[in-house]
Amino acid sequence: MIARYTRPAMGRIWSEENKYRMWLAVEAAASEVLAEAGIVPAEAARAIRECGAIDAARIQEIEAEVKHDVIAFTTAAAEKIGPHSRWLHYGLTSSDVVDTAQALQIRQASELIRDGIEALASALKERAVEFKHTAAIGRTHGIHAEPTTFGLKLLNWRAETVRGLARFQAAAEDIRIGKLSGAVGTFGHLKPEHEEQICARLGLKPAPVATQVIQRDRHAAYLAALALLACTLEKIAVEIRHLQRTEVREAEEFFSPGQKGSSAMPHKRNPIVSEQISGLARILRSNAQAAFENVALWHERDISHSSVERIIFPDSCILIDYLLAKTTALIRDLVVYPARMLKNLESSGGLVFSGQLLLDLAHAGMPREEAYRLVQGHALSAWDDSAAGAPTFRQRVERDPQIARLLPPEKLAWSFALERQLSNVDAIFRRVLGE
Repeated sequence: MIARYTRPAMGRIWSEENKYRMWLAVEAAASEVLAEAGIVPAEAARAIRECGAIDAARIQEIEAEVKHDVIAFTTAAAEKIGPHSRWLHYGLTSSDVVDTAQALQIRQASELIRDGIEALASALKERAVEFKHTAAIGRTHGIHAEPTTFGLKLLNWRAETVRGLARFQAAAEDIRIGKLSGAVGTFGHLKPEHEEQICARLGLKPAPVATQVIQRDRHAAYLAALALLACTLEKIAVEIRHLQRTEVREAEEFFSPGQKGSSAMPHKRNPIVSEQISGLARILRSNAQAAFENVALWHERDISHSSVERIIFPDSCILIDYLLAKTTALIRDLVVYPARMLKNLESSGGLVFSGQLLLDLAHAGMPREEAYRLVQGHALSAWDDSAAGAPTFRQRVERDPQIARLLPPEKLAWSFALERQLSNVDAIFRRVLGE
């Protein structure tokens, strides 16, 4: 991933240096377990553990000749370990090391991702409570529907983020798997108990059954969880982009001092962060698709998945880490305009209460079809007659004798009461937050 979207901590996890560090950690754990079993000399295991970091440049120099990255790694490690290096990689195949070490990297990355999701959930909760009772118009098909609150919008995002956290944690646990069962998964050279002990040292679980590789459904589930998280982030971003439109202007991204929105139009304040989130979410979804394609390998393995994973795992983890941080900052700094929300809600002259009026007329005794025809007639007339001074929907309803016979002024006022529409907001918050 390019540096523009790479935060330092996550970038270090997916560096070549850390990858080789994890490979060496697997090799060292294996040699120590085999030493305890009396297979590898204890001094050899100690030499492998203490050989220190392997120079990435030297590994790549060797790989340029041998065309095999794990052989290049073991050759470079052997140069540092010395005579005891004959016990390095004892009983292992390349994927034993690569797959198990990748699980260690993914576990490191998962800790940062989990922290990022929790930070976003916290920011959403804080702002949801802040705007719990800030009335706004709800829109369906992009058209005014019925009143809601901006806090409910944020609460919905928060609930989805929490679900995303649960899915992510399940996927991260499912991929916390090591595998050291040999070339076709039969433990031709080590024993199952050796694998269990090596994995335990590394903080991993052993794969119950494997081929030469850990089965890639686990990896696909992990990247699918990241893609779903990105979908949630894009959902938030798309809504903010709509709310920032000039005609709406109910909320907008923070515009910092000195920031400029356009090289040609000095007035512009564009939703660039939200647009960036929308764009990069596409990458995560496409990476998940690539992970799905990796599940079906030939026989006990091929390496068609390997080249793909060199891209999709670092890039997906780096991008979701970046996007979570961006979205959290977007929410924390979001500029909200409650007065504009109320103005937009009221701009239709009461049309958004047509559903409640329909119910109240039916409750008062008017047949529903007749009530629907009557209310819709006033609604369409008010909608079509946009001339200055034309009566609003509410004014038309107030003048209708059929309605007046069933709903006197005080009851009709209740049909148009905003507080009635929003009377259950606290109950929804309690149901979601448990407070």
